[in-house]
Amino acid sequence: MTTFSLEDLRQHADVLRTRHGERLNVRFIEPRDTDEIQHYVRSLSSRSRYNRFFGAISELPKGLLHDFLEVGERDRFSIVATMMVDGFDTIVAEARYAFHAETAALEFGLSVDDRWQGHGIATALMKNLECRAAALGAERMFGDTLRSNEAMVSLARKSGFAFVNHPDDWKLVRFDKEISVEPKDIPCASWRLAAVSRQAERPSASA
Repeated sequence: MTTFSLEDLRQHADVLRTRHGERLNVRFIEPRDTDEIQHYVRSLSSRSRYNRFFGAISELPKGLLHDFLEVGERDRFSIVATMMVDGFDTIVAEARYAFHAETAALEFGLSVDDRWQGHGIATALMKNLECRAAALGAERMFGDTLRSNEAMVSLARKSGFAFVNHPDDWKLVRFDKEISVEPKDIPCASWRLAAVSRQAERPSASA
């Protein structure tokens, strides 16, 4: 398990920028987001939902919704990206990631509201996820996507991921990238501090 408590997790929020300079607030999902995250998923096009969840769903099933809201449970985390839209703080993207300590790998998936695709939000989220991976001590990060999901394949390629065949499903492709950032060099300030603090808490080799 990670060394972060839930209270610690709630202190970590990042301000990113879209390609056009709009402010993008990234934070861990909270129970108060239950209705909003369901509205977000329902508002996605059927194609975007299929690409994200690999199935024809209209909203998050009860079990998956519960998993989304359990931040930190079994080293799994859900984040939302919000923007001010027509005067309301609105979820425009989400991502979910899991840290596998036994393999030092971070697995992730993400989606962006159809209306906001093409604004660089997915690229910004991907870079932020790399910071989070490094802070958790991951040595690599990976994700799976449908071979037909050209947008995600293109994003992963531009972000420096290598592609391999999926081990279980021929319809999917896996993209993988090594993480070799030292804690002090993590570009996201909040996650750099978290990583340095995490490193300092480790027992020294001479202890």
